[in-house]
Amino acid sequence: MLLSSFTPDLIEAGCDEAGRGCLAGPVFAAAVILPQKFRNSALNDSKQLSENVRYRLREVIERKALAFAVARVEHNEIDKINILNASFLAMHKAIALLKIIPECLIIDGNRFKKYVTPDGKNIPHHCIIKGDGKFMSIAAASILAKTYRDDFMKKIHHEFPGYKWDSNKGYATAEHRNEIKKSGVSPYHRLSFTLLSTQYELEF
Repeated sequence: MLLSSFTPDLIEAGCDEAGRGCLAGPVFAAAVILPQKFRNSALNDSKQLSENVRYRLREVIERKALAFAVARVEHNEIDKINILNASFLAMHKAIALLKIIPECLIIDGNRFKKYVTPDGKNIPHHCIIKGDGKFMSIAAASILAKTYRDDFMKKIHHEFPGYKWDSNKGYATAEHRNEIKKSGVSPYHRLSFTLLSTQYELEF
């Protein structure tokens, strides 16, 4: 069973991102505030769950959360500011969309850029390595970010079916790289990433 909170006396939002290592598509992030008494034995890091379980848990999270939000940063912005900053920006955008202002943030990972509210208040944060496998709100955020991003990649798969984004979701699978080698890049690819091991074969 995951822990309910890192700072039990504060309104706490868990934050996580999805799609950081992909070759194509946006990076998504979510922020989730759960009730103090929320419990769900199936909740875990989204990478440890099947697709069906993730989508079932998404329904539970969205129904039970005190507040949640999902945001994204597009591939062309990732190319401009790099994926680390884009991940921070996506989390900031999600936090800004919450209908409840959190008093504390818990972030999956070991780095974060401090979040300041529009009125200039700095919300304290704690970075927790593998936090999506330790705290329920981070796990919930990981599930929302992952499923919303998967939905987006399935949608754009229909525009460019050769890359098989409905199955690989933009990650660097052999079939994805082979299609890049065969057909070149799509408008959704991150050009700042190493799309092939031999970049000179690509035509931009």
